[in-house]
Amino acid sequence: MKKCLVAAAMAAALTTSAGALAADDTVLEFSTMVGVTGPFVGPANPIRGIGGGGQAWRLDEAKGELRRDGRLEIEVRGLVLVSTGANPVAAFRGVVSCQVVDATGQPAIVTLSTGDFPATPTGDSRIEARLQLPAHCFAPIIFVTNPQLRWFSITGF
Repeated sequence: MKKCLVAAAMAAALTTSAGALAADDTVLEFSTMVGVTGPFVGPANPIRGIGGGGQAWRLDEAKGELRRDGRLEIEVRGLVLVSTGANPVAAFRGVVSCQVVDATGQPAIVTLSTGDFPATPTGDSRIEARLQLPAHCFAPIIFVTNPQLRWFSITGF
């Protein structure tokens, strides 16, 4: 009898855990980003069609998440130019890039941008927006860009 009760309790716990996982709509959660540097500075070597900022950038920390319903949250701290240690840009944007299958069955890229969010001279910003994601988003990449969509940081390490 005891074995049956233990088995039933374990089954209930597994069912609850599986339900919680199924209800989680997080597509991508990250706690690192890297600033634009090296050959990615400038437009010569874009990533998914998005060119890098014109100078090298660094950041102290970043975190965020993308949810299936299009909610995007990004928090950056200390996103500044390497050369000056300051952020000369008044606003940042969050950008999501997805690989997709287009209507003809061919691979394509969909790039979605938030509006402008205030950025401090010390490079701090919080971006919260809802984007209209495609039905399927393969290999999502999150960027922090300027309003002209030149990236300063990207998910990675």
